[in-house]
Amino acid sequence: MAQTRRNFLKHTTALTAVSLLNPLAELAAREMPRIEAKAGYELLFMQTDWGFAGSRDEFCAAAKKEGYEGIEVWWPDKADDQKALFDAVKKHKLQIGFLCAGYQANLTEHLALFKKNLDAICANPYQQPVYVNCHSGRDYFTYEQNKQFIDYTTAKTKATGIPIYHETHRSRMLFAAHISKDFAERNPDLRLTLDISHWCNVHESLLADQKETVDFLLSRAEHIHSRIGHAEGPQVNDPRAPEWENVVKAHLAWWDKIIERKKRQGERMTILTEFGPVDYMPALPYTRQPLADQWAINVYMMNLLRKRYQ
Repeated sequence: MAQTRRNFLKHTTALTAVSLLNPLAELAAREMPRIEAKAGYELLFMQTDWGFAGSRDEFCAAAKKEGYEGIEVWWPDKADDQKALFDAVKKHKLQIGFLCAGYQANLTEHLALFKKNLDAICANPYQQPVYVNCHSGRDYFTYEQNKQFIDYTTAKTKATGIPIYHETHRSRMLFAAHISKDFAERNPDLRLTLDISHWCNVHESLLADQKETVDFLLSRAEHIHSRIGHAEGPQVNDPRAPEWENVVKAHLAWWDKIIERKKRQGERMTILTEFGPVDYMPALPYTRQPLADQWAINVYMMNLLRKRYQ
């Protein structure tokens, strides 16, 4: 009797979950107005290796199997690691985008490492990246100090033709919406990776009181990190859950504006699915078991947004 009841509860829970998740996905997918894309519009989905425990080859194979066009990873320091990465990317016929940053509190050391990494990425002999996404500067550096990162990347893009973006990220130069607007107004060549989940967290809101600022910055966004944040954190536990419907819709509305511009202008759009592992992913106490499947959520986001934006 106990086993039968357990099976019944398990089956009922699964059916309930399906009935709750699918309608939201269908609703989100059909809300985007149909816009005729100009020739040149291209949609590339990138997968993160953040939280993936296997080898480079295993990661690339898994991303390819799910239907991703490419991957976004940190630039590896060691030559052997670089070769292994590019071998896997070539084997599985994937595009690649790189993350670039420094971490030191001292500006001189920080900027030197940033330049070293960016130079290596742009000059690598294996495969030209689709873009470079920068975790630029620090929130406690001055405007003039952080501007050095923008000036260097602007010159590098003009010299190499590789798009270089600056991510809207906590603890970095563009940690808040109003600060980012100031940087963008004073630096016309600045282009963004929009990870707006960070601003939701920083401003403890869905940014309704900063609409003009956000709309202006959406016009500078070229790449999207499609994590869903909320007023109290940079990542909801599971975007498929119905309690996050309004939060999901807010993010979709922001991303829709970027996609509309890209379609009308006939430009490439890259989207990274970037739900992270524990500790970004909420976990059970003591066991640190994640509350949801990170990989499955990222694949869900990829399929949802592909259906919406293709």
